[in-house]
Formats: sequence, structure tokens, C-alpha cells
Amino acid sequence: MSARLCTKSQSWFVYAIPEIRYGLPDATVLRLGRNRRVVRHTSCAGPYVLTVFSLLIVAGLGYYMTTPAERAKLAQRGWAGGLRLRDAAMRRSPASAPLRAALRARTRRPLVTPALLVVNAAVFVLMLVGPGALGDPETLIGWGANVASRTTNGEWWRLVTMLFVHSGPLHLIAMVAGLVPLGLMLERLVGSVAFASAFFGAGILAAIVSLSTSAVAVSAGSSGAIFGLYGLLSASVIWGAIANPNVPIPVATVNCVVAPAAAFVLYNLANDSIGTAGEVAGFAAGFLGGLVLARGVIHYRPPARRSAVISVAAVVLAAGAAVPLRGTGDIRSDIERVVVLEGDTAGAYDAAVDRFRSGQATAASLARLIEGTIVPEFQAARGHLKAVERVPREQLPLVAAADEYLALREKAWRMRADALRASSMPALRDADRAERASLDAFRKIRSVKGPRTGEKRP
Repeated sequence: MSARLCTKSQSWFVYAIPEIRYGLPDATVLRLGRNRRVVRHTSCAGPYVLTVFSLLIVAGLGYYMTTPAERAKLAQRGWAGGLRLRDAAMRRSPASAPLRAALRARTRRPLVTPALLVVNAAVFVLMLVGPGALGDPETLIGWGANVASRTTNGEWWRLVTMLFVHSGPLHLIAMVAGLVPLGLMLERLVGSVAFASAFFGAGILAAIVSLSTSAVAVSAGSSGAIFGLYGLLSASVIWGAIANPNVPIPVATVNCVVAPAAAFVLYNLANDSIGTAGEVAGFAAGFLGGLVLARGVIHYRPPARRSAVISVAAVVLAAGAAVPLRGTGDIRSDIERVVVLEGDTAGAYDAAVDRFRSGQATAASLARLIEGTIVPEFQAARGHLKAVERVPREQLPLVAAADEYLALREKAWRMRADALRASSMPALRDADRAERASLDAFRKIRSVKGPRTGEKRP
């Protein structure tokens, strides 16, 4: 769900299953044997590097295949087009002058909108030059993205920091398109305090709704907060229509807000797979709060006391919604320990078999290893898995698959220990068949779809 500069190359060994660890490809297969370590390298090149490289090649071919006169003509046309775009962007409709004057008289300079823009851009630049792939969920979590297993276990500050974390350039551009044109007008209309209250209140509520709808997904970005601002704008327009204002909103001003808003909404519809509920909640929070906050907004700026009341109400509502989510578990680390256990126990037994073949161990010692070390470890792993509370519903199939594997594997080890003590080849063959059945169950863990990753917002 991005190209970036890396300060250093990194690689590490991880025990993993592709659908369990964030970012591991399905082609990575866990080899059953003594050691199930998979080497994973941090990617410093992504699709954006390839895109830039392709554009450079096209530009080079164009330069090579054109004459100096043609290149000069193209440059002049490009310069003239840029000037026309600049003039169009800076041109102000005379019909908008009364509205601009009224907004300037109410709030001389917007403060929150530029501040939000600067903070978002600064965080994005730091993410670009920092370690980890930009779109990797682990990177997003490291920078403050929202995920239930972290947020609901004491890291509630993620409900705010996630608003400033973005998973790619397009995500950031969409946020700018949705926030800046709207914010520069709406903040002047309702004031900086009311504007900030709507932004953060709607953003936090949208983040909590995102947690409740998908406990394993990583969500980042301020889409829910921006939809809250659109809800506030809708409420302001309704109050304005009721009051029959003397200063109508010109078409040019409407177009200045609607066009970027349409791009913002279309981007979210095209790229959002789990955040829709959060965005709807953000809009609803902004609209309902705006019905109280923006009353009389045509005649005067909402008083700070009214904004404070709305902020307190949003905090109370968010706290009430967050209480049932406290302590949400995450089973992925426990599954990874199960994978490690399979590798360690198989490796320990294979080493003991090597000693047995060289005459340094007996069949009875192999049986004691199984009964005294291996079986208790599987029993402990199964007990620990069952003790995990508040497992997200998305991970329940994973828990069931892991429990089935642990039960079958423990049974297979017990059968092998009994066969070794009895020195029975038929019993050993039965143990081999039980082991194959348990390893088939082990492979089922890989078929269980893990948490959704990528560019998630409210």
C-alpha cells in the first residue's frame, strides 16, 4: 500500500506465517524441519522508484528524439501552461468578495488548518527518511497508527496520532485536497476553537468505530476527521439557509470546495476497505455537533464555551465507546510461538535421533525426551492459547486451527514415545501417520487469512 530513502539496509530472521506476519508474501513457504527461519529484507525500493525510473527513461528518449528547436518550443508551451494554471488558481471572482470580506472580519487568519498541514507534511517526511517500508503496517504502527491490540491496551494516544500518519503520497495528497480548501473557509466561519473541536472530536470517534468494526486492521489517516468537518459544514449551511443570510455563497466559492471534496471522497471510496464505517461516524459526529455548535453562525462566531461543551461531550462519548474495547487481544504472537515450538522440538528430536544412530543414545532416552520435554511444551502452548482473552472475531479461525494442530501433534508425539518404549515398528508407522496428520493441520494455519493490511483509514 512506496518508495523511500533508507538510512541503512536491514535484514533479520523471523519465524512467521505469510498471513500472520504483516507483509510476508504468500510465496514464502515455511519449511518443516529443524529450522524454520525465513530471511526477510527491508525493501528500499517500491513502485514509486520504478515509476520515477520509467519516467526518466521516457524523458530521455523524448530528449534524444527531438531537435533543439522542438525542445525549446515544448518548454515555452509548458511554461505558458504553468502560468495559466497559476493565474487560474489565484484569480478571485468578484462575486466572492463580500464573502471573503465577511470571513476575514470574523477570523483574520486561520491557524489550525495550516498547523495541521505542516504537522502532516513533517510526519510524512520523517517517515520517508526513517527505517521501514512506508506502506508496511509495522512502520505505520511504529509512527502511531491505530490497531486494537496496541490502542486498547494502554496506548490510547494512538486515537490522536493516527490522524497524522499516512501510508503513501496519494493518501497524503487526498488528505490535503479534502482538508485545505474546506478548512481555510470553514475555520474562518466558525473560528479556530470550534474548527479544532470538530476535527479532533470526529477523528477520535471515527478511530474508535474503526477499532470496533475491525480489531486486527491497521488504520491511519485523518479521513474520519475531515468527514467530520464536512458534517460541520453541512450543519452550518442548514443554519444559514434557515436564517436567510444577506451574503449568499457564490458559485465560485462552492466550486472551490466541491471539486477537491469530490476528489477526496472518490479516493476514499476507491481505496478504503474497512474505514467506511469510521468515515460515516466522523461525518455524523461533525453534523450532530455542528447542529449545536453552528447555531447562529451566520450572525456571529460560535462562542468558545459552546465549543468546550461539544469537546467534552465528544470525549465522554469516545470514552464510553472505548470501554467495551479495552484489552482486545491479538493471537498472532501466540501463533508465531507455536511455529517456533514446532521448529525447536523437531530440531531437538532430530539431534537426539542422530545420537541414537551413532550409538550415543537409546530408544528409551528418545522416549524420555518426548515425554519429559516435548509433550509438556505442547501442553503449555495449548493452555496458553486457550487462556488468551478477548480474541478478535477475525482471528477465531486461526485459534481453532492452531488448537487442532497442537492436539494432533501432542497425540503423535505420545504415540511415538509409546512405540519407542515397545520397540514396535508397526506402532512407529502409526506414529508417522499421526505426525503427517498433525503437520497437515499445521499447514491449515497458513490457509487462514490473517489481518487485513495496507492503506487503512478513517
